[in-house]
Amino acid sequence: MTNKDIVKRLYNNYTKTHLGKIIFALFFSILVAGSTSATAWLLDPAIEKIFINKDQGLILIIPLLIIIAFSTKGVSLYIAKVLMIRTSEEVKKSIQINMLSSFIKADTETIEDKHTGKYISNLNFDVNQITAMLSNAILNLFKDGLTLIGLLFVMFFQNWRLSLIAIIMIPIATFTAKKLGKRIGKVATEAQEKSGDLNKYLVDLFKNHKIIKIFQREEYENERSEKFVNELKEKSIKILTVFIRSTPIMEILTGIMIAILIFYSGKMIMNEQLSINNFFSFLAAMMLAYQPVKSLATVNIAFGQGLSAARRIIPIIDQKNKISNNIDANELRVTDATIQIKDLSFSYKSNDKNIVLKNINMHIAGKKMTALVGHSGSGKSTLLNLIPRVYEAETGEILIDNQKIKDVNLNSLRKEISIVDQNTTLFDDTVFNNIKYAKPSASDDEIYRAAKISMSSDFIEKLEHKFETYIGENGVKLSGGEKQRLSIARALLKDSKIILLDEATSSLDSETEEKIQKAISELTKNKTTVVIAHRLSTILNSENIYVIDKGSVNAFGKHEELMKNSILYKNFYDRQIKSN
Repeated sequence: MTNKDIVKRLYNNYTKTHLGKIIFALFFSILVAGSTSATAWLLDPAIEKIFINKDQGLILIIPLLIIIAFSTKGVSLYIAKVLMIRTSEEVKKSIQINMLSSFIKADTETIEDKHTGKYISNLNFDVNQITAMLSNAILNLFKDGLTLIGLLFVMFFQNWRLSLIAIIMIPIATFTAKKLGKRIGKVATEAQEKSGDLNKYLVDLFKNHKIIKIFQREEYENERSEKFVNELKEKSIKILTVFIRSTPIMEILTGIMIAILIFYSGKMIMNEQLSINNFFSFLAAMMLAYQPVKSLATVNIAFGQGLSAARRIIPIIDQKNKISNNIDANELRVTDATIQIKDLSFSYKSNDKNIVLKNINMHIAGKKMTALVGHSGSGKSTLLNLIPRVYEAETGEILIDNQKIKDVNLNSLRKEISIVDQNTTLFDDTVFNNIKYAKPSASDDEIYRAAKISMSSDFIEKLEHKFETYIGENGVKLSGGEKQRLSIARALLKDSKIILLDEATSSLDSETEEKIQKAISELTKNKTTVVIAHRLSTILNSENIYVIDKGSVNAFGKHEELMKNSILYKNFYDRQIKSN
């Protein structure tokens, strides 16, 4: 994507709607430029009429005009900056909303492939670079550009020969800025990467804080944190160093130019080719022009940073999902909720050479329980996630009541499926809202009933604020068993026709598990249930049991059949019996 394409995209999608405010800000930029130029021009009559001719009539008028000029400049600059700040913040909001929407809609696999910290860096660091380009660079480009033009006009009006000497500085400054702009764009990209690394580390730090304590790795993590912070510091210093690299060049050039001008103008004054008042007016205009020239020299750098950031952000916003909802597709019509899996294979795109599932064929009877057993890492959980299309299989197909899930409306598919995962996910919200998340339209009575059936009411009533208790990030204030029960409560509330249980009772003690099993029996009554079993004793009465080994179906049948025909299943069962 070229810079032209990026600018066009930013304009059409984000700044076009705010064009009125931008134009209004540019109008005030004209007033800033005009008042600055007027200040320099007024020095000519001030010196001539007041100091040389001692004109009493202008001794109040000219100072008053200078006050008006400075006041106009100050007020206009304030209004212009406020307008551009508000515009840039609106643009920032729009970009961040689009990015967050892209994150939310993205395929789960896409999100898993990129660390959370990197996304946070994109959302904050990069977006700020873009808005800085809008609020500062664009305003400065117009404001300082117009101011420079106005001051050059004053300078040429006073003496064109001196003006030609002065403007030599402009192409030199432009050349310097162009060179530095390319360099700073590269360094800014490196800084963004280091910012992403730091954010990534912070996410891991908070997530694994307990582990750090248990294994007494505080000193190690202190060293790691210092390393990440130092790396970001070095890149930040590098950016600032490159950014101010133009300062000594500009200062030296300015000093040389002023020396030349004073020498040349001195000769002209001595030869009566230039008056004192003309010289001071010219000098004031030139000195006032120094700031806009300096500012314009950095505009290119700001544009370079902003465009580099946009180059990283736009692909995130534009990312195409492999799994998307076709609103024109037929609604899933569920009767028995029989699931058929035919010749299904799958591998994660992050490691497509490792085939997780190979030629899976299954018949999952409607309104009955089917169990999956196998070693950890055999592909059971992945298979479960393929049914609601959290992931998408490369080959093969899944059908529900003879309807291909790829051909039906995605929302209608997921409406009929509930999942209780071994890794329970909860929000930093109240108990009530975490349960209600499954069905926003649910009544209070429905939520309380779901909590009661899932055995959640027992511990909820003991909480300080009961259902209105905030449970912390991912339910950190709850035990593993309590979190599992809330997850079951959500599934009960949704009341889907297909229930997926992934080690749903793995975090529960034996006594609680027994109670939960009764709740699960209520949850799965007349429902098509696919369960990954932690304890084989809980799935002995399943309609069918599939033994998964290394991504393939090793055997299937009822418990009694598998005990006779599957050595792998028999070993699983015998080990659990002996351990008990």
